[in-house]
Amino acid sequence: MRDGPADKGRRAGCEPAGSWGADRWPAGWPAADLDALVLTALREDLGSGDVTTLAVVPPGLRARGLFLAKADGVVAGLPVAARAFGLLDAGVGFEPLVADGVSVAPGQELAVVRGLAQSLLQAERVALNFLRRLSGTASLTARFVALAAGRADVLDTRKTTPGLRWLERYAVRVAGGKNHRFGLSDGILIKDNHVRAAGGVGPAVRLARAHGPQGLRVEAECTTLAEVDEALAAGAEIILLDNMAPPLMRLAVRRIAGRARAEASGLINLGNAAEVAATGVDVMSVGALTHSAPALDISLEVDLAQG
Repeated sequence: MRDGPADKGRRAGCEPAGSWGADRWPAGWPAADLDALVLTALREDLGSGDVTTLAVVPPGLRARGLFLAKADGVVAGLPVAARAFGLLDAGVGFEPLVADGVSVAPGQELAVVRGLAQSLLQAERVALNFLRRLSGTASLTARFVALAAGRADVLDTRKTTPGLRWLERYAVRVAGGKNHRFGLSDGILIKDNHVRAAGGVGPAVRLARAHGPQGLRVEAECTTLAEVDEALAAGAEIILLDNMAPPLMRLAVRRIAGRARAEASGLINLGNAAEVAATGVDVMSVGALTHSAPALDISLEVDLAQG
């Protein structure tokens, strides 16, 4: 990608996008993974070169770009947007005007970017793709969290975009949600196919307790009250109430009676989330946070006169 002096951004009134995220990324963000991900996206979009921009925009022309919210939502992914510009051209300056996790309204300014007009136009779509997608996940999460109203935690699931899981989980967190296990090695979760392979919920829980890694709690998916009883008797520490209607879920929570954590999962949507939270479950895991969140409408308006 294009090299450029880092002080160009400072002279423009912004920090260089190439270094903007280094001391501001949330704890635990793998910098090398982020760079690899963003570089892959840039190469995918640029191909052999932006033929339109290279043909139409003078190479030395400078410009200013303004990220604008076009809808109500919650912002997430500004450090990733900054990295898209920085990896393409270290001389681009990036100035966030809000922080990730902030609720925004239509017309609100989110960030300013300054640098060579060619660089701004070439990184524009990649920056927006990450920012819009992650902000969409954050926005949907915030709606579920509001409906839960503190009665139950809202968790994501492993139904994520391949390669984007850690970023999408970050977007859930900044909006007030919490994360379920990251991957298959992080927790024991017995689902329907495991149950069939083991010959029942009870046998599956007992096998997991006997052979699973020490220190990991055993969670069992249950679809009936009988399975709840069986899982509890076998020593499950978390009971996942799968695809249960709220009235049955409420009975299951009473049956569990604090002997295990109760997790609601499946068929949870914005229309019934408040009712599900009111059943007494400890957590609600919602796959839609990452597999069905619509992108938040955000634009980048480039002004060549202010470069």
